[in-house]
Order: sequence, then C-alpha cells, then structure tokens
Amino acid sequence: MSSQASMLKPVLWERLFERESAPNLSLQGRVRQMLVSAILSGHLPPGAPVPSSRYLADQLGIARNTVVFAYQQLVSEGYLESRERSGHFVHDGVLEGRAAPAAGEPGLAPPADQIRWDERLRFRPSRQRNIIKPRDWQTQPYPFVYGQFDQDLFPTADWRECCIKALSVLDIRSWAPDLITHDDSALIEQIRTQVLPRRGIWADAEEIVVTVGAQHALYLLADLLVNEDTVVGMEDPGYPDARNIFASHTRHLLPLPVDEQGLCTGTQLLGCDYLFVTPGHQCPTTVTLSPARREALLTLARQADSLIIEDDFESESRWGDGAIPALKSLDRDGRVIYVGSLAKSFAPGLRIGYIVAPRELTAELRALRRLMLRHPSAYIQRAFSLFISLGHHHSLLRRQSQAYQKRGTELAEALAHWLPDFTAVPITGSSSCWLKGPEWLDATELAQAALAEGVVVEPGQVFFMDAAGAPRNFLRVGFTSIRAEHIGPGIERLAQVVRRFRLRAAA
Repeated sequence: MSSQASMLKPVLWERLFERESAPNLSLQGRVRQMLVSAILSGHLPPGAPVPSSRYLADQLGIARNTVVFAYQQLVSEGYLESRERSGHFVHDGVLEGRAAPAAGEPGLAPPADQIRWDERLRFRPSRQRNIIKPRDWQTQPYPFVYGQFDQDLFPTADWRECCIKALSVLDIRSWAPDLITHDDSALIEQIRTQVLPRRGIWADAEEIVVTVGAQHALYLLADLLVNEDTVVGMEDPGYPDARNIFASHTRHLLPLPVDEQGLCTGTQLLGCDYLFVTPGHQCPTTVTLSPARREALLTLARQADSLIIEDDFESESRWGDGAIPALKSLDRDGRVIYVGSLAKSFAPGLRIGYIVAPRELTAELRALRRLMLRHPSAYIQRAFSLFISLGHHHSLLRRQSQAYQKRGTELAEALAHWLPDFTAVPITGSSSCWLKGPEWLDATELAQAALAEGVVVEPGQVFFMDAAGAPRNFLRVGFTSIRAEHIGPGIERLAQVVRRFRLRAAA
C-alpha cells in the first residue's frame, strides 16, 4: 500500500466505517458510503490511492469480494479509477465544479450579535407553545405518546411492495416529471373512491388537494383565508399547532369551550369568520361532537356567513361501533372545509394529507402550494395510491382498530385500578385518553419526574389557549406506540410517581 493511502491509519478506516456508514445498509453499501464520504470530505483527495481490496477487507473484518464489488461500483460512478498493476485511485476530476474553501479564512461570517434579528423577524415561531415529546421516547419502556410510529403495527412488507411497484418503468414516467400544481391522479382517485366514502363524503377530483400532512393543509388555508383582523374561533382546550398557525396570521383567536358533547354551540360563534373544529374525536379531550350540536353548528355558520375548517385527524384510527360520519357529510352549503391525513395512524413521517373544498378554493390552494413546494413527493403519492388500491390500507386500519381497542381497554382498567382519584374521559374509539388529576397536581412536573422512571406522558396545559390561566392538572395519555402488555405496568409506575407527589403536597 502506498504511503499516501497509509496516512489513513488502520484504526481510522475502522472509525470511518463505523461513523460514516449507515448500519441499515448492506456491507457493500456501507463500504461505498464510507469511501464517498472520505473522498468528498477531503480525507482522500483527488489522485490519492485507496487501499487494496485485501487490505481494506482485513481492516474492516469483511469479505474481500465485498470490497471488490464496492470498488467496481465506485469506478462506474466516477469516484475511483482503476490503473493497471497499480490499483485504485481517487478520480482526478471527482471534485470538479465544487467550490473550494477559502484557505485561512474560517471566520468569514460576521458574529451573530451584529445582526438585530428581533428587528427583522416578523414573529418568533420558536417561542410559541408547542407539544414537546422527548427525543428518545422510542427507547423508553412506557411511551404513552400520542399519534406516533408503532413498529409492531407498521406494514413493512406491504409498504415495501408498493414502493417497489412505484419504481416500475410506467410508474416512473408518471411521477418523475414535475407535476407543478397537480397531484398524482391515481392517489386522488383512491382518496375520492376509497377513503372519503368511509367518512360519508363524496367529492370530485377537482375538489381534492394533496398536502404534506394535515398541518401543511392548515397553513395553506390560513395563508389564503386569514388576515390580522380575521376572527377564528377555536376549541379550548384544542390543537396547539392549529392555534399557533392561526395565531401567526391573526390577532383575534376566540376560545370556545368544550364539554362532554364536544364544542359548545351558542351565539358566541356568530362573531367568528372561521371556526376550527375537531368533531370526530376532539383534540385533546377525545369527545365526539353530538349530532344535535353538529346541526346547530352548521346552522350558526350559515347565519353568520362563516366557514368551518374540520380537522378529521383521527379518521383512520377509529374503533368500536356507531362511528359518526364526518361533519362534512352533512354540509349542503359548501361551508365545511375538510382536512384529513392518510399516514398519521401508522407512519406520520410520510407526511401525506389532503383538503376537500369547493373548486374555486382548491384552485387557489394548488397555486399557493406551488409557491411553497410545488407539490408533495409524487413518488410517495404513487406508492400510497398503490397501498390503498391493493387493499393494504384497509387491512392495516382493521388491524389497528383491533390493537387500539385492546390497548384502550387495558388503559381504562389500569387507570381505574392505579389512579382512582383521576378522572378519565371514556375511551371510545380514539387512540388517547384525556385525564384530569387532583387539583394539587402539576402535570408538567409529574411528566418530568415520570420520564426519569421511563414513563412518557404529555402534560395538558399546552392545549389551553390562556397560558397563564390554564389548569395544570390535565394529562394526555396516548397508546398508539405502546404494547398492550406494557400499559398496566406503565400506569402502575406512573402511580408510584403520583404517590410521591401526593405525599409532598400533603406535607
């Protein structure tokens, strides 16, 4: 091995292999990724020799053929070149077109304190009150988090099948071009014929717009419809992200109370230009808006000439009997704008949602979306259309329904046994439980202490609009990401933490 290649000591190759290659790749893929990183970062400059395949294989403890095949692939991609009887070298032109760093000038950027960002920023979204989940929640033994990934229910084989099918020649020709303002026609058809009818909604293709998740949908609507003088009525407690989105567009958010029948309907709604509601399972209380109030809400909207934005965020994760159709299904005047999500229940990281609205509005939504990101990933759209059309989506929802029903029952029983002085909203078809603790309880402090014991729960204060006056004794306990057999022990451990707080409060 040449002296230049030997500059990378054996231990460095091992460290590069561990640090610069993803463990989920094949060994050949990891070798390629390591070498590409070493080349592009300057560890291996243009013209430098790379170790022989035998030497590198020995250093990494892998088969020589693995390295040979990786080198061959890198030669075909232009990273390496093979020289007869000399071995492999970094291609001389591999870095052509890349801007060279300015030598000896690491501090070109001015110090941050020279820029008065407070005078330039229109507002500080980072300072809004948000739902916060621990970054390591998946490693905790009792993750009572809401609406997150469940590795036990994720349809790995089915989703992989659809992703592979979406890579067929004909499919690539459909999704690879820039769709500009359009969506994948196959996905729109599946939403129109398979997804929406389950919620009692019938829509034409032109009335559906695909978004990068439900929050993107809400931001599009707020950007188009809301100005600083617009009055938006919002459930209180309610969805914090929606509240933050509308608060970034208007000064006038009107808190609307919620009880055991959902949003309280009354004359205060007449002063609203828009009403944001979660009637299926109210966020965060999970109560369902009663039929009588649905009719009253639609009547009041008609009287006030206001529009209703319905976020049907748990439409996929319903279970139990007697599910009530979406509010949109009762709309006869076009006053309900419907927002849904396709992937929230099993892979929120896919970020795929949609809006159902009158054509005049959807045309503007597509035009606005073009300014933001043109369109959501066409490849993901095509893969998801296949996921629905092949029956995988319906099968997944059925499996989830069964799993959530079991988990909901386990949670209700565990709460009744271990936390009898807490009041829980009955769990009826949702994927979380809204819990009211004793008046002395500070749920934020409880959540922090519980996390130290491996229990992840969400304090409820963030769901209330008035930060200073919000009650501090509410919790949201989710069960989408915890196994049924862990629910009882997790609530028992939470109860132990509560017991310590109770003794401290009584002292």
